[in-house]
Amino acid sequence: MKANKGKTCTREREFLYKFNAGNQRLVLTVPLKFPVQENANHLHGRLMLLHNLPCFIENDLKQSLSQFIEGESIKDYDKEAEAALEAVKSGEVDMHQLANAWAKAYTETTLEHARPEEPSWDEDFADVYHDLIHSPASETLLNLEHNYFVSISELISERDVELKKLRERQGAEMDKVMQELGKSLTDQDVNALAAQHFESQQVLENKWTSELKQSTAIQKQEYQEWVIKLHQDLKNPNNSSISEEIKVQPSQLRESVEGNGRIYEEQRQLEESFTIHLGAQLKTMHNLRLLRADILDFCKHKRNHRSGVKLHRLQTALSLYSTSLCGLVLLVDNRISSYSGIKRDFATVCQECTDFHFPGIQEQLEIVQQVVLYARAQRSSKSKRQHGEFYITRHSNLSEIHVAFHLCVDDNVRSGNITARDPAIMGLRNILKVCCTHDITTISIPLLLVHDMSEEMTIPWCLKRAELVFKCVKGFMMEMASWDGGISRTVQFLVPQTISEEMFYQLSNMLPQIFRVSSTLTLTSKH
Repeated sequence: MKANKGKTCTREREFLYKFNAGNQRLVLTVPLKFPVQENANHLHGRLMLLHNLPCFIENDLKQSLSQFIEGESIKDYDKEAEAALEAVKSGEVDMHQLANAWAKAYTETTLEHARPEEPSWDEDFADVYHDLIHSPASETLLNLEHNYFVSISELISERDVELKKLRERQGAEMDKVMQELGKSLTDQDVNALAAQHFESQQVLENKWTSELKQSTAIQKQEYQEWVIKLHQDLKNPNNSSISEEIKVQPSQLRESVEGNGRIYEEQRQLEESFTIHLGAQLKTMHNLRLLRADILDFCKHKRNHRSGVKLHRLQTALSLYSTSLCGLVLLVDNRISSYSGIKRDFATVCQECTDFHFPGIQEQLEIVQQVVLYARAQRSSKSKRQHGEFYITRHSNLSEIHVAFHLCVDDNVRSGNITARDPAIMGLRNILKVCCTHDITTISIPLLLVHDMSEEMTIPWCLKRAELVFKCVKGFMMEMASWDGGISRTVQFLVPQTISEEMFYQLSNMLPQIFRVSSTLTLTSKH
């Protein structure tokens, strides 16, 4: 059949349409190339506009054009079919080969004859992990993950110390050279030393990057193989070693050394919680929280293995493959990288603990870069920044979140004149829509659309920005009912840690006024 398809040639035929306009007899002649690639309805519309044809012939012209294309196409198909039959009769095409090709095509395109898709390794591992984390083996899994985390953190600490010593040594060398500048040394000598220092730093950083990459790859392989083996052993009721295999051994937990400069302290000093009901007729209950916290506190693992820390980690692990995911909004620039600012800090936290379920942060960012290049090439310049841009990364190795929404903003968010149509606000709307369609029931949002306070962010600025975000998010949450049918969600509004306590409570008083927080009703019986 491929041979016949290759012989198909393009033929040009004329479509004639005659009609009367007053006393005139007019003829429309249109050359058409067969097979016709364009939709007949689109072709008909173009003819009406191009030739300024009267509206009373519109339906008849459309019918005539469709009949002409269909008739001529059938003639061509018949000719090709006759030629194919002749090729079979003459022996030009092998009949058995043709029959096999037809059978293969039918089998591949018909669902009932197609082979069932085999589940991928990721799907198998996800199912196994979900079973184990909801079993008595859950604490053993968390303990193993914690030990891996401490191991990687110690490697990162060693890297940081070594890099710090190198920079201090290079700084001392540069100071000596600068003292001799203009005497025994020239600018070229300074530039040569600076280039040598940069190269030395690159060599050392590449060495540690390679070592960390290798360590995380080994950890991931070991962990996944151990999880699969444990799951298989649990299916065997006669295996007496299971109880010892999943038995918790507190003495085996690796605790980090205090005072190494990489201990993360939890500083959520201020928090207010509210319950609201939103909706026109059928109201849905939602939980709102206002917190003064560092946004990365939701991502950082704590090295000490206290019960509260383990509880947070257990809850995140239990809901990893569930319909109750947790998300976080990070405010970033439109350069997809991890070289500076909050992007670098977030990537550092991600790299401190091996992700046993998803690709690493750098690998995910590389994929995002490719997708964004294609998307921006397809998008017109007029609509490029109208709808709010963000990209998503998935994580199983962060303390309290599964999904990070990287919302692209610019310096305009630091001004006091943004509106509800600003790309940052529209980005929040699109993020909430993704939450509805992808089972993310808890989302943390920077209330002021900044992660750090600065001088221009006065009390009036903060109140105006908070009011805008509160009102917009309320409107988006009311839209959610039409998106997901009305599912209860938790929205956490975060303000920077440097904000004053007075300002925090002003924002706390504003929230119930905008969202109309549910009030309790006390019933007393009459005697």
